[in-house]
Amino acid sequence: MQASIGDVFDAAFDTLKVAGKRDEYVYRTAISHKILMGTHSLRTASMLNEFRAGSCKADLVVLNGTATVYEIKSERDSLVRLANQVENYKRVFAKVNVIASESHVNGVLSTVPSDVGVMCLSKRYQISTVREALDSPERVCPASVFESLRAAEATSIIKALGRTVPDVPNTRRHAVLRELFIDLDPVSVHAEMVRVLKRTRNLAPLSELVEQLPQSLQAAALSIPVRRTDHDRLVEAVRSPLDAAMAWS
Repeated sequence: MQASIGDVFDAAFDTLKVAGKRDEYVYRTAISHKILMGTHSLRTASMLNEFRAGSCKADLVVLNGTATVYEIKSERDSLVRLANQVENYKRVFAKVNVIASESHVNGVLSTVPSDVGVMCLSKRYQISTVREALDSPERVCPASVFESLRAAEATSIIKALGRTVPDVPNTRRHAVLRELFIDLDPVSVHAEMVRVLKRTRNLAPLSELVEQLPQSLQAAALSIPVRRTDHDRLVEAVRSPLDAAMAWS
């Protein structure tokens, strides 16, 4: 049987995921498979990539009944910015986890507070929980949540919590929405943020595409936008025999 383009991607990924050589994408793939599509599913949970949280961008956020952020510290990363990152994340997400290589686990434990979860991607490519994260929606900051959202998402949350959004010129809209948002209850804001983001950032339409791609490309398909009209072409391309692909111009 001839090798396909997809087989080549999977072979390359097998090399990348060897402990000591891993980069962030290997960790993203592990979280996508073992947590998003393992513990949950694309029909019941959503995932956000590079989601703004204060002055930082969260690597991955999984939304199911709550919002859980995963900060990745691979073998190639340092822990210099970690303390500041988790403090920003705690203002937006109820659960904060750091997933790290075995070489970083002790450093992470000594850097982050006890309410932050610590996970490890082992040399055998298994995720283990070193310390559980606390689920604490009461600590989120409505103003920080607001700055992370699109205007339409913030408006939906305000209306869902029984507030009236005044009709103002676009030049004043951001300031008015922010003023309304900062008076909201943190726990209610977090619950509505999860509900709204699961709807606006829904990944269920990608289920069919993801199922047809090699495992090594599934995390990429969940984070890099591909036009719906191009899905079939992408699947056909990765299924193409390598010999035929070598003749592509």
